[in-house]
Amino acid sequence: MNKIHAAITAVNGYVPDYVLTNKELESIVDTTDEWITSRTGIKERRILKGEGLGTSDMAVHAVNGLLKKRGITAEEIELIIFCTTTPDMPFPASANILADKIGAKNAWGYDLQAACSGFIFGLSTAAQFIESGKHKKVLVVGGDKMSSIINYQDRTTCIIFGDGCGAVLLEPNEEGMGIQDSILKSDGSGRQFLHQKAGGSARPASHETVDNNEHVVHQEGQAVFKFAVTNMADVAAEIMDRNNLTSDDVTWLVPHQANKRIIDATASRMGLGTEKVMINIQRYGNTTNGTIPLCLWEWESQLKKGDNIILAAFGGGFTWGSVYLKWAY
Repeated sequence: MNKIHAAITAVNGYVPDYVLTNKELESIVDTTDEWITSRTGIKERRILKGEGLGTSDMAVHAVNGLLKKRGITAEEIELIIFCTTTPDMPFPASANILADKIGAKNAWGYDLQAACSGFIFGLSTAAQFIESGKHKKVLVVGGDKMSSIINYQDRTTCIIFGDGCGAVLLEPNEEGMGIQDSILKSDGSGRQFLHQKAGGSARPASHETVDNNEHVVHQEGQAVFKFAVTNMADVAAEIMDRNNLTSDDVTWLVPHQANKRIIDATASRMGLGTEKVMINIQRYGNTTNGTIPLCLWEWESQLKKGDNIILAAFGGGFTWGSVYLKWAY
């Protein structure tokens, strides 16, 4: 019997209709389109508008589209791993809320929180359930409503983040396609540079925390940028070395969309030209857990069976990692 790999057999994405442009941000905070574009590569981002709408509502759109493409029902899904930093509520898990909304009556699930690296952490985790033979259909969702935790008076963060969600279906593959390897890392000493101060058990919500605007993303840009540039590039190069891949062997790099300069540094370290790099940061900004699946969704028509694809991400905490997979269809 051939070795079982966990292969992506369907992908879909969703972004909200509302477009927040750099021009509009100029009227909100002290910034300019030129400043934002030159430093981040971002021109616009999508924002989820509407009373009571959360991350799971974007996931419903992404997943329903995925199920339709694959020609299966929600009841066939056995496990949902929902990778998000902005769950609908602290509990229950957004995975459970999503399962109820789409009618995945036979699925169990949980949320995975690893900031912007969450999707690749979730992908690697989901692969274990497929490879072990425990499950045959696992849904990995990556999405965030970052607008819910952004201070739109803070020009260092409000220019970067947007809302969006992507999802992939993992199924067993005995042809050698699917996830081949992953390298996942974390370093909690970096938490001071990128975090949300309040809302957890250490600093629960109070009048003081709300008045002090502590329920939003706090980022020390220079420290985060320096760590991200080095580590995201290093881990992508490491997974190539470990699997004896040259730059010619790599069909696509799918990098987390945090900053165009970080993406360029990673591609350069791997020896890849821009024609092999998926970039949509200019239109969506940083959707945190949504960036990588949204790229796969947008490039799906260009992907061919057997393509060597490397995913690389970096997130607050710090977390970072890389996944090497062979496209299965």
